[in-house]
Amino acid sequence: MSAANCETVLITGASSGIGLELAKCFAADGSRLILVARNSVALENVAEELRQNKIEVIVLPADLSLPETPKRIFQELSARNISVDVLVNNAGFGLHDSFVKLPLQRQLEIIQVNITALTELTGLFLPGMIQRKNGGILNVGSVAGFLPGPGMAVYYASKAFVLSFTEALAGELPGNGLAFSALCPGATETNFSQVARGRKLRESNTIKMSADEVARYGHRAFRKKLVIAIPGFQNRILVFLTRILPRQAVRKVVYSYNKPEE
Repeated sequence: MSAANCETVLITGASSGIGLELAKCFAADGSRLILVARNSVALENVAEELRQNKIEVIVLPADLSLPETPKRIFQELSARNISVDVLVNNAGFGLHDSFVKLPLQRQLEIIQVNITALTELTGLFLPGMIQRKNGGILNVGSVAGFLPGPGMAVYYASKAFVLSFTEALAGELPGNGLAFSALCPGATETNFSQVARGRKLRESNTIKMSADEVARYGHRAFRKKLVIAIPGFQNRILVFLTRILPRQAVRKVVYSYNKPEE
């Protein structure tokens, strides 16, 4: 792919986990990458690794919990005449405990990162994709988006938004050449549970997929323009069960999984 025709992919939360592995997938395609995360040192290390693919990698350290960050990213890239063809909204985090016990400000930051920043970045970059009739948006959600989430109420609700929002975009813009995908993994081997500080989540015997497996599945699904991508047979079974079980039963099961240990 020539430099003039090179696809440009912006990935948030690209310094580790699923975001890092998605960056590797797009790097293998020969795409130019724009990597966004808070940890500048980790981003530079990732960029050096990915440049071994003979691609251009741009590093943009940024904190998406700050309301001004999405517009700053857009303005910086616009000033450099860089158009984003594919937006990968991967950045996100959760906190584990009952809603009333968790600091409200931290929970509002979950909404800022998982919902508000994702929505604003989409609103800023999507018009250019529509005009060029090329590219798309890959939003990293979760099987949590199909469930009520007692014990992680705001996180689960935020992922429900991601799923619904992605489906809505696909419904609004059919047949225009763009791809809209919601990647909805279940338990994955990342540092998510350490950030969430959910002791039971770390100690449970839940089978986890690797971040590499999840990313490869999501990348393939995006290229195929699959709107909802659920990696792992066990996760697809889980989502199916949520459709047939009474919601009261689902709430009890989720809470038994998320309930903080005394």
